[in-house]
Amino acid sequence: MNKMVYNFLVNRVFNSRDAVNVKEKTIASRQFPYEIKVIAENLYVPWAIAISDEGKLYVTERSGSIRIIEDGKLLPQPLITFPAPFVSQGEGGLMGIVLDPNYSENHYMYVMHSYLEGGRAYNRVVRLVENNNRASIDRVLLDKIPGGQIHNGGRIKIGPDKRLYITTGDAGNPALAQDPTSTAGKILRIELDGRVPQDNPIINSPVYSLGHRNPQGLAWNSKNVLYASEHGQSAHDEINIIKQGANYGWPMVQGSEDSTEVIIQKPLIHSGEDTWAPSGIAFVNQGPWEGKLLVANLRGQQLLAISFNGNGMIVKNVESWFKNQYGRLREVIQDKDGSIYLTTSNRDGRGNPDIADDKIIRITPK
Repeated sequence: MNKMVYNFLVNRVFNSRDAVNVKEKTIASRQFPYEIKVIAENLYVPWAIAISDEGKLYVTERSGSIRIIEDGKLLPQPLITFPAPFVSQGEGGLMGIVLDPNYSENHYMYVMHSYLEGGRAYNRVVRLVENNNRASIDRVLLDKIPGGQIHNGGRIKIGPDKRLYITTGDAGNPALAQDPTSTAGKILRIELDGRVPQDNPIINSPVYSLGHRNPQGLAWNSKNVLYASEHGQSAHDEINIIKQGANYGWPMVQGSEDSTEVIIQKPLIHSGEDTWAPSGIAFVNQGPWEGKLLVANLRGQQLLAISFNGNGMIVKNVESWFKNQYGRLREVIQDKDGSIYLTTSNRDGRGNPDIADDKIIRITPK
């Protein structure tokens, strides 16, 4: 392991209160509690995974296709390949995906993707309907989210309240993150039919929290605490606890800096002077890693496993797994049987892909 990264993990991880005692651990140093298997190869930037009750995996490729993995095998035909005005450029393209809570009955799924209109890039959230391994657009739920070559956010999840949560980046224009009238640099919340919830912090607005630079992960713990991962400007990548109406400070502050201008919600933990580039996150509710928050790292090329004290509001420990083993990691998600899936992101223009990239990796409890 890189010595600087090792020293960082031991000495340089912070939360908003105090230094966290971090133990750096690698697979080589002890018995790994999961079996590892690569279940799909030669994908193009698999950005997100959704899993049906029957165990079927739906995987978004940033180039515009949703792929299906059934019975552990990648099907040759995509579920859908998005036509124009869809566009994949820079960090934009086909990103988050989540299935409706009643997917087995209504076959609805929700995705976020980039598109062009009037020569400008935007992002939108659409509802698809699936029929016999083919899908079509049913309706547009939210559009005109500012997009660009960088900082598109892109993660979508359905919360315990059955609302749709959407992460958006600042689209390369930091001031938008503090603009309450813009949907950029935010975490948004809408109903599954696109309506704005009546209890959102701003009346008739999907904005749930603001002051975000480029959040790319969402997960709830067993006590319904909402975590989000966020890319810092220069290191200082963050894991935040998201509170309704809270301001997370970008571009005025990052990491644990203070502001005299507005009340800032400080991060639960941040990366200090190191760079994680955290993307997908997942809270594990069973198996060897029960109670831990997993964080896929792009630049960091590792999977972080964060342990907590009490109700999940104080970091106890951070472990590093798979350091430099698979390259850039984009997504992590847990299936209901305790299996955990990871995707690599080595073909995104910033990695060093091998002949089989990109991959989907399944780890199952021993």
